[in-house]
Amino acid sequence: MDDALLPETEKNVQLLLRSSANPLYARVIAELTDAKEWTELNDRFFRTLAFGTGGLRGKTISRVIAPAEQGNAAFGERPEHPAVGTNTMNFFNLSRATQGLAAYLKRAFPGVPKICIAHDTRHYAREFAEFVAKTLADLGCEALLFESFRSTPELSFAVRYLKAQAGIVLTASHNPPPYNGYKVYFDDGGQIVEPHASGIIACVNAVTSENFEPAKYPGCVTSIGAEVDQAYLERLATLAIDPELIQRERSLKLVFSPIHGTGGVIIQPMLARLGFQFSTVASQDIPDGRFPTVQAPNPEVPDALNLAIEQAEREQADLVLATDPDADRMGVAARGSEGKLQLLTGNQIGSLLAWYRAMRLPEADRARSVLIKTFVTTDLQKAIADKFGIRCVETLTGFKYIGAKLKKYEQAIPVELAKNYVQLSEAVTRELRLKYSTYFVFGGEESYGYSGADFVRDKDANGAVVMFAEVASYAKSRGLTVIALLDEIYAELGYFTERGESLTLEGAEGAQQIRELVESYSSNPPIELDGTQVSGIRNFAIEDFVDIEGDAIPKENMLMFDLADGRRIAVRPSGTEPKIKFYLFASKPIAERQTADDSLESAWHWIQTDVKNRLHG
Repeated sequence: MDDALLPETEKNVQLLLRSSANPLYARVIAELTDAKEWTELNDRFFRTLAFGTGGLRGKTISRVIAPAEQGNAAFGERPEHPAVGTNTMNFFNLSRATQGLAAYLKRAFPGVPKICIAHDTRHYAREFAEFVAKTLADLGCEALLFESFRSTPELSFAVRYLKAQAGIVLTASHNPPPYNGYKVYFDDGGQIVEPHASGIIACVNAVTSENFEPAKYPGCVTSIGAEVDQAYLERLATLAIDPELIQRERSLKLVFSPIHGTGGVIIQPMLARLGFQFSTVASQDIPDGRFPTVQAPNPEVPDALNLAIEQAEREQADLVLATDPDADRMGVAARGSEGKLQLLTGNQIGSLLAWYRAMRLPEADRARSVLIKTFVTTDLQKAIADKFGIRCVETLTGFKYIGAKLKKYEQAIPVELAKNYVQLSEAVTRELRLKYSTYFVFGGEESYGYSGADFVRDKDANGAVVMFAEVASYAKSRGLTVIALLDEIYAELGYFTERGESLTLEGAEGAQQIRELVESYSSNPPIELDGTQVSGIRNFAIEDFVDIEGDAIPKENMLMFDLADGRRIAVRPSGTEPKIKFYLFASKPIAERQTADDSLESAWHWIQTDVKNRLHG
């Protein structure tokens, strides 16, 4: 090995070669070594892809593709084999994760563990899902594998509906095409949280080889699909608060795009069932892991909605709705008063949903109801909750924390009344929650994720499409555009503006830079930011916090800086991407909205200079 290789790289190369008899691994490593691709080898092997509290995420197609990986695939096509490496998403890491998960489930549950498996339309997704299902069966588990691609929220629903002990979805959500991931859910349908997260991680970390001894009594792989789809559709229909309003406003025209992902499986039949007039972007209704019509399959990125907006202009539609590959995030463009389609931010979309659903909640139910948002989601939603007398709970970033709250509210219902809770109708569970526990009105996060019910324990773009289309129907029934309705809310509650920015720092060097920045902000926080005194600092990694319900906030690498002029800045490393993220907040009376926007522009310029100084000063 060359001196340009990190010690960790050499160690992990040997680990991979020892752990498998697959000749592909040695061929790829030899090809990269012969080509002196030292940076590429470091990026692939500087660490073992960590099984975090959500699972795995990494590249399946690396920057440099070895000839052995390309295999029989033509140049420009998806390589025949996923990227070889301990820090890439491939069968080696899938085997480790699945062995560890199966070991934990066998300890946690009596009998044969049952695990639901779904995948989206990404590269290798079906091969990965089938491999995971077979591995689970060989380990003595029952794998329930969706017959074809399905959304992440439907996987969450399926875990509860089929009374499984866990769920796995193969997806990298809205990440660029080279990425894929492995996301784990527990028996409540929510992403794994403590204490199970640490237990599963320990079991995964104990696995060092992709080879294992099959169980004495192997399990099985069962195909699932239509029955779960129908049950999920039935529940989604209950998200429509006023179906008659939707029927009256039949002139509302929508354009929908699944951006080459899973959204069309459920959303198109759902919109038709509820009576919405809609069309679909045909070129983006084709499942394709290359996502060839967009720069990134992310509804947060304006480019991802361009084709849908162009179609909406041709058809004079009122609204554009688009979902990411695994249909857990939704983006929106809506017409303003001047007739032009405008992109809404995730905070604006969530605030319109929160306002409408809180407004339609009977007054008698509000004291027993809750709205949940993350710390880095707009405070407009807190103002909305206050206006309607609803409790507002704030959580760390990640819908798993909202899902944990929903589990808590379900468990507060007397056991004898909550038997077969999953099979009870929405009307029955609503009454139980209002009488004995807490009724969930809405939950969301700034990164385009929303939920309006507890039958799914993750963000749900399928449900978000239904909910937002109803908001648009309501606005039209009042002779308003969606943008005008948002301005009404601002006029009453104040203008809240936010800005989300991030710096991408890839590879081994980038990972080190992110660690350095996090440590720098923690040990040497700014006293002044953009010419304004920092009046308060919250360090969620080392300080103890509880939420409004008295529940402890888990430790996380996030810092919040409050400025003397009312602005707020949060900084945290992404848990799923090679990024460090910055969240900027300001609020003013609506007459001063430009001043508020300008203050965040100024703060972001200051932050970029500060980052350079911290890394290179």
